[in-house]
Amino acid sequence: MPGHEAQEAVRRRRFWRIAGAGAAFQGGSAAVDSATVVASLTHMLTGSALVVGYASAVLRLGWLLPQLPVGYLAERAKRRMPFYVFGAFGRAAAAGAIALLLWWGADWPQVDWPPEPLAAGFLALWTVYACISGVVAVPYNDIVGRAIPSSRRSRMLAWRFFGGGLLAIAAAGALRLALEVMPPLQAYAFMFALGSALMFLSSALFVSAGEPPSSPGRRPAARNGGAADFLREGLVTFRQNRAFRLFLIFHWLGSATLMALPFYIVAARESGIGLAGVGTLLAAQTAGALVSNPLWGRIGDGMGKLPLLWCVTFIRLLAPALMLALLAAGAGILGFAALYLVIGAMMNGVTISYLSFLMEISPDDRRPAYSAWFNTFAAPAALSPLLGAILASLIATPAVFATAITAALAQFAVLKQLDRLAGEAEP
Repeated sequence: MPGHEAQEAVRRRRFWRIAGAGAAFQGGSAAVDSATVVASLTHMLTGSALVVGYASAVLRLGWLLPQLPVGYLAERAKRRMPFYVFGAFGRAAAAGAIALLLWWGADWPQVDWPPEPLAAGFLALWTVYACISGVVAVPYNDIVGRAIPSSRRSRMLAWRFFGGGLLAIAAAGALRLALEVMPPLQAYAFMFALGSALMFLSSALFVSAGEPPSSPGRRPAARNGGAADFLREGLVTFRQNRAFRLFLIFHWLGSATLMALPFYIVAARESGIGLAGVGTLLAAQTAGALVSNPLWGRIGDGMGKLPLLWCVTFIRLLAPALMLALLAAGAGILGFAALYLVIGAMMNGVTISYLSFLMEISPDDRRPAYSAWFNTFAAPAALSPLLGAILASLIATPAVFATAITAALAQFAVLKQLDRLAGEAEP
């Protein structure tokens, strides 16, 4: 009995430290949010829709591209925590380097601002940040999958986003205040410094939670082949595992809905929302994420992972539809704040549902491989913001939102197939 109590104490400690690490990272990522902070900064530096699209696309592409090599190496390693340490502390350092660059750039003579070397330097460091971040995904999914039982994962993620939402609201207030009292570049430098500090805290908390022992059922054969064999096995899994294949298609379509994400702030700025209003919109986004957390956790753990996907897909459809309505009505800051409440709920739901469902369909002994294969096959879809930038440049910004609505409708068709597959699997 005492041994059982000790094990339960270890599980509780891991639960709350992993949730706390996620909350700190959520607050840090809000401070450098790609949909508001980075999109606004990039638009201010360059005025180019294509560059705004690149900044969003490279974050998602950089997250996905390292998955295959990291998954291949992690399957052959006894411990996955060293991979997490490299990626988590590395991205925190990259965010700190961006803060230093922007602070230095604020000293450039106003007549020459914005200098091209500053914009190029920021985009280069942002690309480094994105690629290092991608190393985290495989070890994080595997460690969390072993440390947190399936029945508590959605709840843990909901607590993560609840605590992260509180920190993100504080970050939004800091952004608005900084933009009011500091020169713009110094304000953005301050936000990246804040994000870096929170990411270092997140990394330390996650490492302190420890790594559970690997499943004794791991197959040694999975570690014997070369990289080509590992990729070939992933292609076989794609062909033979229908749930895996359908979820990948669903994710591709989801990337098409998220192509609009950096252009919500561009459309708001074009509609007359000032630079200080970016802080208000970030606060609304984080508030939407915060209040939606209990709902996502209850649906995911209480009703199941598929009902969670259905609900999130509806929100994916609602956000661009609401954006088109606001543009048609010539809405002001209150209307856009309401939209960003929806966006915040959508983004939290997307993350929780994606992680929960991918862990659900991944065998315990192959979770690093499944995570690597899935994210590698999904990587080309990360370029969708560039397609959005082309649509915005050649047609108009509303065309991006119309395309996102079409993709969300197609997601419903894929969900029907996943529902049927789940029904066939039931005894």
